[in-house]
Amino acid sequence: MSSSVSAAAKASAAFAHKKELAAAAPAPTQHRAGSGRRSKPCRVRAVASPARAPRAPASTGSVKTAMTMTEKILARASERAGLEPGENVWVDVDVLMTHDVCGPGTIGIFKKEFGEDAKVWDREKVVIIPDHYIFTNDERANRNVDILRDFCMEQNIKYFYDIKDLSNFKANPDYKGVCHVALAQEGHCRPGEVLLGTDSHTCNAGAFGQFATGIGNTDAGFVLGTGKALLKVPPTIRFVLDGEMPPYLLAKDLILQIIGEISVSGATYKSMEFVGSTIESLNMEERMTLCNMVVEAGGKNGVVPADETTFKYLEGKTSVDYEPVYSDAQARFFSDYRFDVSKLEPVVAKPHSPDNRALARECKDVKIDRVYIGSCTGGKTEDFLAAAKVFLASGKKVKVPTFLVPATQKVWMDLYSLPVPGSGGKTCSQIFEEAGCDTPASPSCGACLGGPRDTYARMNEPMVCVSTTNRNFPGRMGHKEGQIYLASPYTAAASALTGYVTDPRDFLM
Repeated sequence: MSSSVSAAAKASAAFAHKKELAAAAPAPTQHRAGSGRRSKPCRVRAVASPARAPRAPASTGSVKTAMTMTEKILARASERAGLEPGENVWVDVDVLMTHDVCGPGTIGIFKKEFGEDAKVWDREKVVIIPDHYIFTNDERANRNVDILRDFCMEQNIKYFYDIKDLSNFKANPDYKGVCHVALAQEGHCRPGEVLLGTDSHTCNAGAFGQFATGIGNTDAGFVLGTGKALLKVPPTIRFVLDGEMPPYLLAKDLILQIIGEISVSGATYKSMEFVGSTIESLNMEERMTLCNMVVEAGGKNGVVPADETTFKYLEGKTSVDYEPVYSDAQARFFSDYRFDVSKLEPVVAKPHSPDNRALARECKDVKIDRVYIGSCTGGKTEDFLAAAKVFLASGKKVKVPTFLVPATQKVWMDLYSLPVPGSGGKTCSQIFEEAGCDTPASPSCGACLGGPRDTYARMNEPMVCVSTTNRNFPGRMGHKEGQIYLASPYTAAASALTGYVTDPRDFLM
């Protein structure tokens, strides 16, 4: 393809005829970034490009097959006119993220293979976020952050969200918290792009209509040096969720329902695309919850079509041009699943697997020792607002220790500043205090991955815990004999009030 052809023309030629896209994609809309560190205009260009003078076939190629969203994104990133599931392609990476657990290993591989004095392919496309083992006295955990800091100074990495003062996270203006939520809040998640990270829950970013997946340290080291990754194109399973969302359900219930339906291997190396009227009604944080846990079903990535909700969230967060893509009406899907969300009930995942689904009301006799609300999956602002809603409705105090770990500094501030709807102006922190919960902790991954023994809320003894996190394998939150019931923030809060696994409808209806 001629280098003189513009990027917009390449995208238009590569992905679909305008007639097909007109049915699948919304009309092009221009958005401008708001104030903040990125302030130049942001243009959103839909793949359904406006009419233009025809180009010779030699310049534009031809469209032979319709494609899914994931196939389109990878086709554009590999400069291919079309792709089919199973093909292996080299793709250009838009963003590479790593953190304190995998960052040192990734850096070591990069230096070994490219040389001690090698430079990363693009210092503005590498995002490094310490978040896992932060507030601990463990020397090895602290050393990992030191390694990240030294590397970022050496490479002049633009987006390094450092933390130096562990005694007071608020004294660290650059520190953010959990990488997946921070990526979204800082504008690194953009429709149509490829985002890779050294963490399995990088798929969280698929909520923005981009291809996002976790990779290993070796692959990440190669991306650091070249900006490219070899990926196999996954087939797509489409999940159509329609119906009005009941007031006692959250996105966590939806994804646990889906994983329970297809099993932890039901989407192995497949893309999971979420569409339908229910999905369109969800805010961005709830969409993130859905995509975050596709890896618990074996999924390669999860994806939600970008829409006005997406574009509004991104206003003021990024000045980088992005180009949404949408599955063609004639795209081939591996399989379809359809759910009438209005008929679903609150669910949990019993120990020790995310697909060990049960209705929350069926587990009412399970006595618990604690409740944990936090993580990339369940520690966002909307998650805490949901928990506060249950505590507010009950007017009671919790009967078991209830730990609150905001995902990021911004979430922590929201807990102390945003009024909870229907509370008469009370904030989440006030409601949590009145309910007898622990004071919200410093933002980090906390006990989700266990961590050193002095990690806040880590299970150092065998306990039964209702948690808004994403995995309940043996030892996941600390003790190998601990039992973890995965649940929505509604169900977690309701369970905290009774000391048993509890259906939130007991307080919300």
